[in-house]
Amino acid sequence: MTIDRETVVILDFGSQTAQLIARRVRECQVYSELLPADAPPEDVQALNPAGFILSGGPASVYEPGAPTLPDYVLASGKPVLGICYGMQLLTHHLGGEVAPAERREYGLAELHVDKLDALFRNLPDALTVWMSHGDRIEQPPAGFRVLAHTDNSPIAAMGDPGRRLYGIQFHPEVVHTPRGCDLIRNFLHDACGLRGAWTPGAFIEESVAAVRRQVGDGQVALGLSGGVDSSVTAALVHRAVGDQLTCIFVDHGLLRAGEADQVIDTFRRNMGLRLVFVDATDEFLGALRGVSDPEKKRQVIGERFVRIFEREARKLGQIDFLAQGTIYPDVIESAARDRPHAKRIKTHHNVGGLPEDMDFELVEPLRYLFKDEVRNIGLELGLPAEIVRRQPFPGPGLAVRILGEVTRKRLETLRAADAIVCTEISAADPKHHVWQYFAALPLVRSVGVMGDGRSYGHLIAVRAVTSQDGMTADWARLSDEVLTRISTRIVNEVPGVNRVVYDITSKPPATIEWE
Repeated sequence: MTIDRETVVILDFGSQTAQLIARRVRECQVYSELLPADAPPEDVQALNPAGFILSGGPASVYEPGAPTLPDYVLASGKPVLGICYGMQLLTHHLGGEVAPAERREYGLAELHVDKLDALFRNLPDALTVWMSHGDRIEQPPAGFRVLAHTDNSPIAAMGDPGRRLYGIQFHPEVVHTPRGCDLIRNFLHDACGLRGAWTPGAFIEESVAAVRRQVGDGQVALGLSGGVDSSVTAALVHRAVGDQLTCIFVDHGLLRAGEADQVIDTFRRNMGLRLVFVDATDEFLGALRGVSDPEKKRQVIGERFVRIFEREARKLGQIDFLAQGTIYPDVIESAARDRPHAKRIKTHHNVGGLPEDMDFELVEPLRYLFKDEVRNIGLELGLPAEIVRRQPFPGPGLAVRILGEVTRKRLETLRAADAIVCTEISAADPKHHVWQYFAALPLVRSVGVMGDGRSYGHLIAVRAVTSQDGMTADWARLSDEVLTRISTRIVNEVPGVNRVVYDITSKPPATIEWE
């Protein structure tokens, strides 16, 4: 079965916000994929793109060795939107002039629209936009007209409507450009002629067909953690292949309080999936003994998972495929093999942490979805709200919330503190405004006074963030009352803890998890 999917390809020239372009296109209900600018042409053409967006980047187009515009982009005759470096690249390639600006432009700017054009349809004549560039367009290519300017950029937007080629110097993908999504929508609908039909239902239909084609008559094992990603993957793969799927739930001893019982109850008793439960606590803690480096932890846990799956699969008979809840932020942050030029932020155990000599072929139907898209798919599949709205939880579990070696005692301390954090914030946030919240154990000890005596106890760090997709995040402004209850309960109820701190760092520069 072939699905007629509208697709826009975003070519990444090294921008720090390229993934946000993909996210904004998805918000317009158009499927997008982010590919490196030097991706093989056949990989790009296989997606049958209806248009291209060229990202920003740190280079200057006139410098030797700067990334160039692939020939297939203009040869395709498809619409193109160049953003920042992408605009300069279009200009340079088509014979215009790009030069260093007398004054660099970073931060908010006032954009004035000079020419009515479909790109600015239903937008005001003056817009607040976000700039981040040191070069500017001095002369547009032949056939282009100036559409907008700022005080520092006389050519802040340009277009050749006949060829459906556009360039903008500002960044519409960031939240600092309030109407940026509207501009992207205008490009998709008016320039590319797309309907915006990429919905959860369409994704499910396409993914079910793709999983059936990949799996055929084979047997699939799925590593079920009970988190949103693996749960939605289980429901999707089960819809595709039914009893060819066996879910393997491995309790690695790194779960939150009460989590194992909840997962078993939901999936075995309520959803009717074939579920094998494995208590591998001793095995994982043994493998993690003496390991304190966070990347090494992820690699150890990822390999243990696969080896246990292989062992359990042999008990089940022939298992050909391993299904995983890998999502797009995992791929982006891990700089996986399909993003060879990306910088690795951290290895996700189900992406960069997998061993090379696996016995399985991977099935990853959510690989190109953002977290909020995964939740929408879960609701469309009929998963219970308590699963779909569940707190994000890393595959390595509490191991990456203990900053150092993982021991049973440290797990007990963190698990108890984390349960308090989750209980108090959940009760105070019934509408799920807070994206994620948890406790971390930094292995820092501090002096305190408890019971009129000196104490030398552990510190617990509380992390709570707001976000749309997990790629960027801001610290949640919890009330004084909530923070007071959390602190009071932890120091009174968790043995060995005498200090609680609240993390007020955004992402970036920090990641959401501490490791």
